[in-house]
Amino acid sequence: MIKLQQIIILLFFITFTNQVAAYGTSSSKKACKKPTFSEFSPPKLTEVKPQSEFSFIASSTTDPKSIKVTVKEQSVVIKVSEKGNKYLVTGKLPSEIKGSHARVKIEATGTNRCKGDDGWLLKMESTEK
Repeated sequence: MIKLQQIIILLFFITFTNQVAAYGTSSSKKACKKPTFSEFSPPKLTEVKPQSEFSFIASSTTDPKSIKVTVKEQSVVIKVSEKGNKYLVTGKLPSEIKGSHARVKIEATGTNRCKGDDGWLLKMESTEK
């Protein structure tokens, strides 16, 4: 009889412990809010000239100092300005990229240290038109 009581108590504690663990701790509940990007200009797959200007909007959860833009692995100088509670990011495409497709790649860290990335593809004109 004592062994049966011990087994029942043990099963109760195992069940209770599993239910508590399923809820997690408050630190595990913190969601990672990644920065997001929108309003890409020029629109994706547009044919553009080298050194054309581009722009996009970064969400309010973005750390503006962390925004990095590359095109075909070349760093691009950008300007970040506040636009409402978001950020307007502008820059120029590299002059060296001609006659091919190029992805404008965006990477940034959120104010809560979560990393986000995005981008869009453009068609670069060749200078031989």
